[in-house]
Amino acid sequence: MTSVVWGHYEMLPNTSDGKQKCKCKKCGTTYLCDSKNGTGNLRRHLENCKKRNMRDIGQLILQTNTESFDHAEFRDLFTASIIMHDLPFQCVEWVGLRAVLLYLRRDLQLISRNTARNDCKKLFLKEKCNLMEQLSKVTSRICLTSDLWTSINTDGFICLTAHYIDNDWHLQKKIITFSFMPPPHDGISLFEQLQLLLVEWKIENKLFSITLDNASANNSCVDYLKNHLNLRDALIMEGAFFHIRCTAHIINLVVQEGLKDIDSATGKIRESIKYVKGSQARKQKFLDCASQSCLDGRRGLRQDVPTRWNSTFLMLDSAIYFKRAFQHLELVDSNYKTCPTSMEWEKAEEICKFLEPFHEITCLISGSKYPTANLYFPCISTAYAELKNVLLSSHQSLKKMAAGMIVKFEKYWSEFSDILAVAVILDPRYKMAFVEWCYQKLYAGNSNSELRKLKLKLISLCANYNPRKSELDIYLEEPKIDSSIDLDILKFWQGNQYRFPSLSAMARDILCIPITTVASESAFSNIHGFKIISI
Repeated sequence: MTSVVWGHYEMLPNTSDGKQKCKCKKCGTTYLCDSKNGTGNLRRHLENCKKRNMRDIGQLILQTNTESFDHAEFRDLFTASIIMHDLPFQCVEWVGLRAVLLYLRRDLQLISRNTARNDCKKLFLKEKCNLMEQLSKVTSRICLTSDLWTSINTDGFICLTAHYIDNDWHLQKKIITFSFMPPPHDGISLFEQLQLLLVEWKIENKLFSITLDNASANNSCVDYLKNHLNLRDALIMEGAFFHIRCTAHIINLVVQEGLKDIDSATGKIRESIKYVKGSQARKQKFLDCASQSCLDGRRGLRQDVPTRWNSTFLMLDSAIYFKRAFQHLELVDSNYKTCPTSMEWEKAEEICKFLEPFHEITCLISGSKYPTANLYFPCISTAYAELKNVLLSSHQSLKKMAAGMIVKFEKYWSEFSDILAVAVILDPRYKMAFVEWCYQKLYAGNSNSELRKLKLKLISLCANYNPRKSELDIYLEEPKIDSSIDLDILKFWQGNQYRFPSLSAMARDILCIPITTVASESAFSNIHGFKIISI
């Protein structure tokens, strides 16, 4: 059981005949794997497995352990290692590394750094061709996210990410472009760059939506792009649902509006944390106070960043936990003058409680594994309901924050896309009832009119997939699924694709709509040593 082959197989439960079997993780082929059978058959299968991934370093390691040594496969393995670990091309010329490799195999064909660079380029082009082939076989429509950055030396870069649900109903996110973007970064220049990329990747006629932040250049870019695609009759309903605004960006603008006139208690907490972190002696004294107050000092204090509202929430949350330690520090350290009063601590707790739902929403929609579009409406309705509740509270500082945030929220609400309301209708736990409840909260006396508009758009959208609306009627008339169930919505529509073939096709296109551009931004977060400034 110490063989490297077991990393590629999954053990199966014993059958009625008592024979132990295992299954290939790649293709599902089963083999007997009793100890008396050895692992020879398992090794031979891995060498010929039809679904073997040649980029899987584990596969290559397995092959290099066989008796025959393939110099080409070693080179592929080394190229993959350079890319995986961000190694410089000159690593292949390091004297110590060459000595180790030649010790392992005297006839090893070593390469130069220029050859290593060319090998990496070849691997990139190979992977690009593979991805283009994958996209050509996708039967659903493709949604895009795009973002621009300026590097620390003022070079511009563009990242374009494709999102789709593949033929096995798995949500996919693929970066198709990460390239230099020369100035100017105005609407027409962005349009020309995106249009060239769409032609290169041959997906002009397969688009459903594009998600961008609220920069003015993006608005004009989308107008140019939509007009261009409509000339080719490439968009559903002439692009009525084409432009999606980044929800994370909008929530950030809404909360930042509320934090403009933040309470003085928050300022005192910020200064208290600065004081504690001002020297090692102060840190130790604070930890002693925390220990005497029976608090876990390992939780630590967080300093906020003015441009990130959620860091302010995390700062308050960490400081409130150490409330007794700060109060103790005030008694033992005469130089500490910024400890909040009991009333100010209560206000800080109220502010923290008020910001918590927005922090949870931001974490939900900003994960690297982004959520399906059906989660958008529950998030937004939760945020809006929280703002309305605070307006009825007795805390004047919170009411002032909420009032400014509601004004900003309602400004952007008119620009949210109706397609995201359709997405929650396609969730069998919510259907139409939840959208009706949201519209009553959001539109007050005008909710019925807005609901009629939404239903007409829904019927028109369904007509693009099937002229008959019977599937939609049947789906909406069936009882809802219990909302407490943790439902995998993609599995639901995969299981019902034969009952509702047209509606499930529409669900595949809609549910993969990214509601934020975080998927693009996260690509930069994973690049070591690449300093960027968002523009």
